[in-house]
Amino acid sequence: MVEHLLIVDDEPDLEIMMTQRLRKEIRSGKYELHFAQNGKEALEKIINNPLISVVVTDINMPIMSGLELLSNINKLQNTTLKVVIVSAYGDMKNIRFAMNNGAFDFITKPIDFSDLEKTIEKTLELIQTIKQGIKAQELVKGHTMELDTARQVQLSMLPKKFPPFPNVKQIDIFGRMEAAKSVGGDFFDFFLIDDDRLGFVIGDVSGKGISASIFMAVAMTIIRTFGVTGMTTNECLSQSNELLYANSSESMFVTVFYGVLNYKTGELKYTNAGHNYPYLLTNENKVIELNTNSSVILGAFPNPEFIENKVKLEPNTTIITYTDGVTEAMNEDRQLLGNSSLVQYLDFMQTKNTTKNMVDEIFDLVKQHANGCEQSDDITVLTVSYNG
Repeated sequence: MVEHLLIVDDEPDLEIMMTQRLRKEIRSGKYELHFAQNGKEALEKIINNPLISVVVTDINMPIMSGLELLSNINKLQNTTLKVVIVSAYGDMKNIRFAMNNGAFDFITKPIDFSDLEKTIEKTLELIQTIKQGIKAQELVKGHTMELDTARQVQLSMLPKKFPPFPNVKQIDIFGRMEAAKSVGGDFFDFFLIDDDRLGFVIGDVSGKGISASIFMAVAMTIIRTFGVTGMTTNECLSQSNELLYANSSESMFVTVFYGVLNYKTGELKYTNAGHNYPYLLTNENKVIELNTNSSVILGAFPNPEFIENKVKLEPNTTIITYTDGVTEAMNEDRQLLGNSSLVQYLDFMQTKNTTKNMVDEIFDLVKQHANGCEQSDDITVLTVSYNG
């Protein structure tokens, strides 16, 4: 499939340089380049050519600037059209304005073409993810899917290999999700960002059914796409929120806890977007609730503020994250398990246990409390131990 790129700059030499630099991709049919010398000309080409997916635009141009072009592109409400801003290195005020108003990324002048190519590839990867999500939503609308099939799709997206990073001795990870009979939207994920940092996330989509499972798949993929770039936890969820809000249907939203652990220093940075507060089980077997600065849910509001928190972990500390299927599990008297019972149970846990044992013990607690009552919600637990 040919990707159509629009380069907007009033320097005529840039067209020659871009064509020369990307000649192999152009010759192989990977890219087709379009050029415009100002925002007005660019906007006309975008409207007349719906195949254009990436716009790389300078900020300072005659007739219509890059920021004005960005504003007009936003009005088109095309979630599969992304803008990369180009400006002088010292022009951070305009760059920040552009990023806060919908630009996907930026590069500085003089242009590093290797960086530009990587930025274009990253942008196209995100666009492909969005297109897959839209296609999945269209399939749901056009066809009736069996709930069992949808549940299997949901489960197939979750990590299955444990331990996932056997060469990284500083951490131990285990996650488990049991779907209720009605397909829901719980998920968890983790990934190495670089040689020092682990990203991990747990989420719970509102509602049940096929729509929730599709929204879960899109949310999980988008958060990972932004997370692996190494951006801050609050910026990752902010960028994810913009895409989810733009593509949300049926007023769906998702609660998310996203953390980044530097497993060489023990520093944990995290953003909680309306999710259940996780717990730390310390090396002294103390249970500490991570209840600082919770932010809003994802996908429900445009441009909310997301807050990054940080805490220093001592060696042999475990982070226990979970969804409300744990604390809201009911018994025959319709009594909830509750946070107090969970904390009381965690008090008896030993940090020398493996993360798998910890997860399995929490599931046993839920099962004992339910005492045979039918599970009404997905149950998910993800634990990350920092060994030091």
